[in-house]
Amino acid sequence: MPFHDNWWQTETGGIMIANYASMDVKPGSMGKPLPGITAGIVERHDGTVREIARPMTIGQLALKPGWPSMMRAYLHEEERYRKCFVGDWYLSGDLAMRDEDGYFWFVGRDDDVIKSAGHLIGPFEVESALMEHPAVAEAAVIGIPDETVGEVVKAFVALKPGHEGSDDLMLELLGHARKRLGPAVAPKEVAFRNNLPKTRSGKIMRRLLKARELGLPEGDISTLESDER
Repeated sequence: MPFHDNWWQTETGGIMIANYASMDVKPGSMGKPLPGITAGIVERHDGTVREIARPMTIGQLALKPGWPSMMRAYLHEEERYRKCFVGDWYLSGDLAMRDEDGYFWFVGRDDDVIKSAGHLIGPFEVESALMEHPAVAEAAVIGIPDETVGEVVKAFVALKPGHEGSDDLMLELLGHARKRLGPAVAPKEVAFRNNLPKTRSGKIMRRLLKARELGLPEGDISTLESDER
């Protein structure tokens, strides 16, 4: 059966982009904007934003304001709310691409994307490739500062029952990722964990993994639900 993927945020109040029933599904794509929703891929330029026309170019996913369920505010954070709107666009904070047929493809949160040797690497694509391996239950990817290339990719992996972390399995996972993604995008290091830190809604907290890796403050962890190192 086909997966009818979709995209939305708490801020949007409902699904904005989807593979609805009348469409041909492109596996991995989140689909097209729903009727009445105008979405685009934009980039910042001189304090304004402009839409990117070239297909499959990474930019920020944006929406034209005015849909019925659009948020009115962040509670007690008026400045944060204003920053979400630039020109004629609501900026989602997610990076995505749009292909020549108008289908949108998720890349990752803007602040999660890894910049390595001129490449913009979305954690989602690396995590998805790692999870194709039969031993991997969950994966989370972060960028580690590197003097030569800016950042290198490090993966944290939780294994399925019956598998144990080892040097041999680490090399196998690195090889799998290089074959699947290429050497520029694949992780340079894999760390095994019993579990990955997640919120109560099941989202993996990459920022917490990065803070711990770099010895930075962990910040607000009030939503942390699962965390077994």
